[in-house]
Amino acid sequence: MGRVFESFSEEFAKNLVWGHGKPEETIEDSAERKITTSYVPVGIAVGIVPWNYPIYLASAKTGPALLTGNAFILKASPPYTSLKMAERFFPPGVFQALSGDDSLGPMLTSHHDVNMVSFTGSIPTGKAIMKSCSGTLKHVVLELGGNDPAIVCADAYPVSAAVRIGLFAFCNSGQICMSIKRIYVHESTYDQSLAALVQYAGALGVGVGETDFLGPFAIEQHFKRVQSLLSGSKEAGYTVAAGGTERPADKKGFYIPATIVDNPPEDSAIVKEEQFAPVIPVMKWSEENDVIQRANGTGGGLGASVWTRDDEQATRIAGQLQSGNVWINTHAEIEPNTPFCGHEQSGLGVEHSLEGLKAYCNVRSVFRKPF
Repeated sequence: MGRVFESFSEEFAKNLVWGHGKPEETIEDSAERKITTSYVPVGIAVGIVPWNYPIYLASAKTGPALLTGNAFILKASPPYTSLKMAERFFPPGVFQALSGDDSLGPMLTSHHDVNMVSFTGSIPTGKAIMKSCSGTLKHVVLELGGNDPAIVCADAYPVSAAVRIGLFAFCNSGQICMSIKRIYVHESTYDQSLAALVQYAGALGVGVGETDFLGPFAIEQHFKRVQSLLSGSKEAGYTVAAGGTERPADKKGFYIPATIVDNPPEDSAIVKEEQFAPVIPVMKWSEENDVIQRANGTGGGLGASVWTRDDEQATRIAGQLQSGNVWINTHAEIEPNTPFCGHEQSGLGVEHSLEGLKAYCNVRSVFRKPF
């Protein structure tokens, strides 16, 4: 846990030497005047993190907040492992971690002494937080949900692409904001790619053993939502090529096997809604302009990936994707020194990198002339 926090802090610190929280940039330095811009702490920042990656996400907010000179309050979600982060290292009042019921979040986001809120979670909750923060005009950074598409081009090796895409789609039981949630495969290799994806999905163990890959859902409500989403797909007549709605007979927890829905309509719920589960629709495409439009058609834009051996095609498609993060022949790679953000309803503001540090600051411009 400590090493995760240290790695984030080290990378952020490399971007800029903050000194006493007041780095200075010179805009103009002439005989007539000097203009400088500095970045000063906002004061008290709050970080609200979800349950799926509690230490990683908490570290990504705590490090920048403290490095830029702020006091920081972390609101943890069950299972509350991130509460341990506040037990040592920091003087009293510099870093606090809190837990509580649903009333705690609104108390923090509306409090007049809180100057900034950074939230990672769902789009509806992000909108509620933004509305709450508007009463006192707080700084807000929102990293919200995504419905990340993977576009597989005609020249991609079907089996190789399927294995790598399957990993990014089913990792952590699909419960990652930037995991692959829609797969578009060129019609010329669709059958081969689908067969390879089905084979990959069928080999993934379900459970908590050493050889298992798919663990249970953390929340029963979410488990039932995904079951309902799948049941609706079956009732609509869509083909379930792998997995299904039923938990394995030998499992008692909230388990769903790796599931693939074969070529459902673009306007179906399984395509339009973020599943946040090991449940993936795979669709055909033939025209490049059409697949780009479909990939951009959900109203969100957290991540997207292009899979091809043609660099020119990869660059052309990537440049048209409405997404804060685009990967070519990979997915879901992030670095503390690289900006991370969402477009449209997938977020507001930037995390990580120098830009992420600046999010925890107010800007002060000073114009200086001789007297």
